[in-house]
Amino acid sequence: MSMNYRLTLAHINDTHSHFDASLVRLKVQLGQRQFSLASHSGGYPRIAAQVQRLRAEAELNNQEMLFLHGGDSFHGTLFYSHFKGQANARVLDYLRPDAMVIGNHDIDDGNATLANFIAKVSFPVMAANMDLAREDLHKQPRLTPLANLLRFDNAAGIGQPLIKPFYDKQLAIIGITLDQMKRVARPDPDTEFLPAFDTVANTIKQLQQQGIRHIIVLSHLGYDMDKCMADAVDGISLIVGGHTHTLMGDFAEFGLPCVPYGEFINGVPVLQAGKHAEALGIADIAFDADGKVTQLNGSSCLMLDRHFMLSGDTPATEQDYRDATELLHQHSGILWDEQDEQLKELIDTEFHPALRSMEQQVIAMVPRTLAHTRLPSQRLPHGSEIAPLVSQSMYMAAREQLPNLDFALHNAGGVRQSLEQGEVTFADIMGRLLPFELPLVCYEIQGVHLKQVLESAINEATNNSVIGTGAGSFPYTHRLRYFYDGTQALGHRLVKLELLRDNGDWCEVIEQQSYIGVSTSYTTSGKEGYDALLQAQWQRSLTDITLPGAFIRMLSHDDIPLEPAIPMVNYISHRNS
Repeated sequence: MSMNYRLTLAHINDTHSHFDASLVRLKVQLGQRQFSLASHSGGYPRIAAQVQRLRAEAELNNQEMLFLHGGDSFHGTLFYSHFKGQANARVLDYLRPDAMVIGNHDIDDGNATLANFIAKVSFPVMAANMDLAREDLHKQPRLTPLANLLRFDNAAGIGQPLIKPFYDKQLAIIGITLDQMKRVARPDPDTEFLPAFDTVANTIKQLQQQGIRHIIVLSHLGYDMDKCMADAVDGISLIVGGHTHTLMGDFAEFGLPCVPYGEFINGVPVLQAGKHAEALGIADIAFDADGKVTQLNGSSCLMLDRHFMLSGDTPATEQDYRDATELLHQHSGILWDEQDEQLKELIDTEFHPALRSMEQQVIAMVPRTLAHTRLPSQRLPHGSEIAPLVSQSMYMAAREQLPNLDFALHNAGGVRQSLEQGEVTFADIMGRLLPFELPLVCYEIQGVHLKQVLESAINEATNNSVIGTGAGSFPYTHRLRYFYDGTQALGHRLVKLELLRDNGDWCEVIEQQSYIGVSTSYTTSGKEGYDALLQAQWQRSLTDITLPGAFIRMLSHDDIPLEPAIPMVNYISHRNS
């Protein structure tokens, strides 16, 4: 009789400190009419309730259970901005994940904040390709002494796996993170990140030599890279991922961008569960004795309010609400708002009081929702509606100190979400929209290098002829208008670049002429394709101005319209060559 190797898997990723449920908007078709359905989904108390239910069911059925976090717990709300990871440690330790991989935003504030977090949690935190061989022995806190950090083992030449009993076998989990970490985050200089695929492959070889065939890779590489890894590295049973906020499941009928759950690549399922703790991935998985997945049933699951709002061209009736409720009940990816009351009370009593004044401080009214997308799309051909306004705020704040300023330039990843219609609070800006308190930096740069910056950042964002670092590098500007044609040869894709003068005229940027710009300290350090900014003739940090602070100042001016101006982004799709 063959052994039944079944696993109940729950997984989250890119939760970004969203302890509370998040507002989501779905489209629902009821007969001939379409409605917008507004609800809240997820949050840690609802996730806790579902994970507890799954653990109880697995135990009742004598079935193994894992709960995994695909990285990026930090940043995103005031829970992180105010408590700097200590609230994350408290809440995540309550959830008791079996393992979490380190994401790029988990080390965005350097090693010390991450080390303090790891020291406070009882579960394994993983990054098999994090090399600490050269860690400074004199600094405090250090990562090397932390027993629950599973990292690169220099003596063995492999990543440290987490090995757990699995029926009459053993199951290994390898946590792997971005090998481009220094280009997208801010780890300490003494910390290296080794090639991800090679680290996974070498670790698997040693595990197989020990007779271990059931191998899960817990990844913070992103959806596309996970698929490449599944194709390129032999011996992986399953990949549970994060980084790209990819919602998996059948949610197209609700108007949500999604891909099929558990896509098989080279026989290896790839899983991810969206973002911001809005969804919980739940899968029932069967393996054979050699670690191959033979069956996978599951979905990312939204956890919605039982009482939601419907809006449309005509008012919704009671029957419409009943029909919408029935439609949601029938969907395999919809759960409801059961929550762990103890965790809810912990969040409400230990963390919310310190944030309440910021959550109640209204800065402005937004007349309509301003959408944020990192890349231009068919719906938004000029890209984000909110990112150019953020660039405008940087320009306005910096010009007070530098009257001859010419332009502002910001990366898409520095803006974290859309700005919803209605009241905007201090917490909305500092905690959610612009959670990175980055200083503004002015610089003088020649036109030739400015062109290189823009093309390089776009190429990186779209993986056009280069191996990019993600769509977050896509550039948004103020008073700088560019025309990019991705079908042209590398180095010739920025076909036009113009600067807006104070007299209202657009003038072509001249390669040998110098211009003065403002960006954040992140982009001026050459991250994510912005290397050419290091060619600046000078850089100067501005005093008392941060990115969110500049935007809050602009919102405080009643006479500044919160509408995107003339499009600065003119984009022809790339060719992926």
